[in-house]
Amino acid sequence: MSAAAPEPKANMGQPVPRYDAREKVTGVARYASDQQVSQPAFAFLVTSAIARGDITSIDERGAREVPGVLDIFTHRNTDDLTQTKYGQQGGGASTSIQGLGPEIRHDGQIVAMVVADTFENAREAAYRLKIGYSEATPSASFESAGTEMKDANGIMSVATQAKEWLSTGDVEDALSKAAVTVDAEYSTPTQHHNPIELFTTTCSWQGDKLTIYEPSQFVFGLKNAVAERIDVAPDNIHVVSPYVGGAFGSKAQMTPRTGLVAYAARKVGRPVKLVATRDQGYTISTYRAETRHHVRLGSDRDGRLVAYSHEGFEITSRPDSYSVKGTEETAHLYSFGAVATKVNVVHADRNTPGFMRSPPVVPYVYALESALDELAVKLRMDPVELRRKNDGMKDSFGKEWSSRSLMTCYDQAAEAFGWSKRNPEPGSMRDGEWLVGWGCATAVYPTHNAASAARVSLRSTGEALVQIAVHDIGTGAYTVIGQLVASELGVPVEKVRVELGDTLLPAGPVAGGSVTTAAAGSAVLKACAQIRTRLIGGASSGDGAPLAGVPDGQIRLREGRAVAQDGRSEELAKLFERLGQNQIEEYAEFVPAGASSNAMERLYQGKPTFVGGSNGEKLMYSLGAEFVEVRVNQRTREVRCPRAIGAFAAGRILNTRTTHSQLMGGMIWGIASALHEKTELDEKRARYVNDNIAEYLIPVNADIRDIDIILVPEIDNEVNPVGVKGLGELANVGTAAAVANAVYHATGIRIRDLPVRIEALLA
Repeated sequence: MSAAAPEPKANMGQPVPRYDAREKVTGVARYASDQQVSQPAFAFLVTSAIARGDITSIDERGAREVPGVLDIFTHRNTDDLTQTKYGQQGGGASTSIQGLGPEIRHDGQIVAMVVADTFENAREAAYRLKIGYSEATPSASFESAGTEMKDANGIMSVATQAKEWLSTGDVEDALSKAAVTVDAEYSTPTQHHNPIELFTTTCSWQGDKLTIYEPSQFVFGLKNAVAERIDVAPDNIHVVSPYVGGAFGSKAQMTPRTGLVAYAARKVGRPVKLVATRDQGYTISTYRAETRHHVRLGSDRDGRLVAYSHEGFEITSRPDSYSVKGTEETAHLYSFGAVATKVNVVHADRNTPGFMRSPPVVPYVYALESALDELAVKLRMDPVELRRKNDGMKDSFGKEWSSRSLMTCYDQAAEAFGWSKRNPEPGSMRDGEWLVGWGCATAVYPTHNAASAARVSLRSTGEALVQIAVHDIGTGAYTVIGQLVASELGVPVEKVRVELGDTLLPAGPVAGGSVTTAAAGSAVLKACAQIRTRLIGGASSGDGAPLAGVPDGQIRLREGRAVAQDGRSEELAKLFERLGQNQIEEYAEFVPAGASSNAMERLYQGKPTFVGGSNGEKLMYSLGAEFVEVRVNQRTREVRCPRAIGAFAAGRILNTRTTHSQLMGGMIWGIASALHEKTELDEKRARYVNDNIAEYLIPVNADIRDIDIILVPEIDNEVNPVGVKGLGELANVGTAAAVANAVYHATGIRIRDLPVRIEALLA
C-alpha cells in the first residue's frame, strides 16, 4: 500500500490497479479521433467573428480554389437539418443555437464547415472563406446593457425541476432579531473545460447505418439526439466511445458539431473526421456560467443559526434558460432555522453554459462557506465549532439524513492538519516574509441514482464478462465494475473483462452527477445474483453433490468455488458440468426507488432520470471537510498553497486507489478555482480572450505541494444496493472557500470574488 493506494478501512475495497492503465500509458487505448475508418475526409470549422448580428454575405471562391475541397457547409445548404429540442438532463442538445446562421447569437458560433481530402487543405480553405456580417452591440455580462433577468423558478436544472424555491419560516423576521448577522455578496467567474482530448467527431455511413466515434459521457443520449437532428431512426445509429480523455460535463450532451459532421459524411459519401481546435472548444461546447450571490446569515450569540437567505444570479445565453440552482443543496446543509432561497438567470449574448464538475454546488457552496467563515469571525468562534453547533441529523425542513458523517470528517481532518495550533487573529501567523493563513470549508455532493442495465456472463473456466454502456471518463469505472463482478462471482479480478461505452451494449446512465457506480453497480449486482442463483441451485440440488441439501442462502461463490458455511465446497467447473453448460449469461435491469416505471424505456431513448439527493424520503449526500494552508508574501502579495487536507465520507468505497485519485484531483481543481481559473471576457465584444491553455491559467506541479486524503469509513444501506454515495464531484466543492478563508486569515483582507488575485490583495 502507498499514499496513492491507501490501506482499506471498514467498508472499503482493495486498491486494485486501474483496469485500463496499461492500455492508456502504452498508447493502445483508442480514443475517438484514433479510430480507423476507410478513406476519411477531414472537416474544419469556421466560427463567427461577432457575438450578435447577421451574416450578410459568404464568398466561397477562394476556399473552393484549394485543392481537395469536397464541400463547404453553411446555412445556405444545411436548412434540412432538424432543430432539436434543447434539454439539460443529459443527452439532449447542449444548446438551441444549432443553425449556421444567418442570425448570430454568440461569438464563436459555428457558421461553416469545410470538408476536404486532408486536414491541411480543409484548414486552408476554412481560412480563405470570407463571411460578411452586420454587427449589433452585444450584451456580455451582468452589467451590460440589454441583458434580461428572469426568475429561474420552474427551469429544468441539473437533475430536477424546481416548482418553488426552498423556504421555511420567516427569514426577514429572524434576521431582524438575530444577535449577529452577515450580509455579503460573492461571485464566481466563467470557467471553461479544457480536457486533454479535444472535442472530436468521426462519422461513417454504411448504407443507411451511421457509426459515430465521439468522446461521450452518454452514448445513448448522443445516439437519440443525433437521430433527431439528422432525421433517421435511432436504431440506425451506432455510437462508440470506449475511452474519454477528460470531460467533466462538457461531453454529456450533443453539441451542434455532431449532427453537422454526420450530415456532411452522408453528403460527400465518405467518412468525415473533425477535431475542433482548442480555442473553438470554448464556444462550440458548454462551460461553467459566471454567478453572483447575495447571502445573509443570522445567528444567536452562541453561534446557532436562525436564518439563511441566498439569492443567486447566473449568466446564460440569449435563447436558453440554463440554470444549476445550487440552493437546492445549500439549503439542506445545516440546521439554519428560517430559510429563503431564489435563483435568477441573466440572458446575455453568450454561448449556452452547461454542466461543469459539481455544477450546482461549486459556486453556491463557495458563497455559503465563505459567509459562514465571516460569521465565525464576527462571533469570535472557531469555524469548525460553528459548523458543529449547526450540525444535525435533521435539516431546517425537518428532513432526516440517511447518514451524516460531517463532523467525523472535520475531526479527523483537523487533527491531521494541526488545526488546534491555529492562532485565530488575522495576520498573526508568519514565516519570515510570508503571512500564513489557515482556512476550512465543507464539501458536499448529492447521492444520485438512476436506472441502468447490465449483461454479465460467467464461464466454467472462471472467466467473466460484463457489458454496459456506461463510461469511464478517468474515474475508474472499468476498474470498480470489474471488482464488483469479481467479488460477487468469486473469481479473480484479472479474469473479468469489462466492456463499456458502446450503444450495442445494455444502456447505462450518463456519466454525470457521480451516479455511475451506484446505478451501473446496482444493475451488475442484480445480474450477478441471477447467475449465483442458477449456479448455487445446481450445487445444492444435484444427487451426490458435495453441497447437496445445503440451503442456498448458506452458499457463497469464493475463489472459483461454491463454499458452504460449514466449509464444504465444489469447484466452479464441476457446477457447470452438472448444469450441462459452459457459460451462464444474465441480463438485468435496475430501476431505483423513486424513478418512474418507464425509466428503463426512457433510458434507451436517451433520457436518464436521476433520483436521490434532497428529493427522496431522506437526504442523501456525500460529505467532507477540507483544510488548507496559504502563504501570502507580505510585499508582493503572491499567494501559495503549500498544503491541503481533506477527509471524506461517501458510504462504501469500492477501491481506495481510484477514490484517492478522484478526491485528490478534485482538491487540485478546487485550488485552481480559487487562485487561477477565470475565462477573461472582452466586455465590449462579448468574446473570450484567453481561449487557450497558455493564458487560461491552471496549476502546474510547482503550485500543488502536499495534499493528503483521509477516507472516513461510513455505512449507508439506504442509498442504493451497492451502498456507495458518489464521490467523483465531491472534493472540488469546498476547496475554493477554504482557500479564500485562509487568505483572509493570513491578511485580514476578505476576497469575495474568485479567483483570488494579487491586485485585490494589493488594493
